[in-house]
Amino acid sequence: MWFGQAMTMGVTFEDEYEGSPPQSISLPAPQRGLETNADRRKLPVMSTPIRVGVIGLGIIGSRVAKNLRKKGFDVYVWNRTPKPEPNFVSSPAELANACQIIQIFVSNDAAVLETLAAVRTALTPDHLVLIHSTISPETVLKAKDAVASTGAHLIDAPFTGSKGAAENGQIVYYLAGDKADLDRAEPVLAASRKALVYFRRFGDASLVKIATNMVTAAIVQALAEALTVTERAGIDPQELVAAIENNACRSGVSDFKLKTLIARDFEPNFSLLNMLKDSYLGLDLAKRLGVQLPLAETINQVLTEADSKGWSQQDFSVASNLVRDQGR
Repeated sequence: MWFGQAMTMGVTFEDEYEGSPPQSISLPAPQRGLETNADRRKLPVMSTPIRVGVIGLGIIGSRVAKNLRKKGFDVYVWNRTPKPEPNFVSSPAELANACQIIQIFVSNDAAVLETLAAVRTALTPDHLVLIHSTISPETVLKAKDAVASTGAHLIDAPFTGSKGAAENGQIVYYLAGDKADLDRAEPVLAASRKALVYFRRFGDASLVKIATNMVTAAIVQALAEALTVTERAGIDPQELVAAIENNACRSGVSDFKLKTLIARDFEPNFSLLNMLKDSYLGLDLAKRLGVQLPLAETINQVLTEADSKGWSQQDFSVASNLVRDQGR
């Protein structure tokens, strides 16, 4: 069992602006670092809405499309499984024929490359593609080459933020790309973003996104184990909540996840399937870099066991049941 392996290894184991959408503007060169809602600029308004295509209508993509519509963008969408959405087109190529800015929210490396193969014949030098999927840096570089061969432009643009953040336009985007492309994308991202974090090198945004998901998975596993110990000792879970809220270990993840762990509320905000995929991406990075990640390895074992129980479509925190239900 995974918990026996963990014991053997020690501790081991993912601006809002008013009015109509703006035209493209020239912004200062983005620096590596953070731009938040407070930094958001007043953007000029144009009479003709910008057309934006969204590919992938899962938990995040569907809500990004909704926020784009709220801001007045002319939005076209495509999903592998048809959905009753306005301007749902028949193929990625048809979407590219309708829109010059395309946001991609598909699930994994293979889906990104498949999507680009489907859209590639319709791309022109006027197109800007943003890949928001959490994928390997190597796949991002392959995607850049594929898009560049058409003359089109690509931004490495993974995000952090789950269902609630997407619903409320509070996504944080990690971005790497050419300045002109980032300038052009900023008004579109403004419809759904809380902040933008810039990276100098193409591919680094995707790598850091994998690393931050490793931290998130580790925090949730630690919360599950702390909850299990205190529950078994007869301590009221709300006392644990109060203690963590007033402890240096408090984080955004603990604020969001501990209460849902206690309630065993595993409605998907970030599915087990996707966190397990990102866990493998992290371990693959470690192998390529020649390092061992004992914590990440054990968490991968935990997620794999949870997946084997048929929990893949639930929130990844459902894996907490493995430790909480020991001996029951």
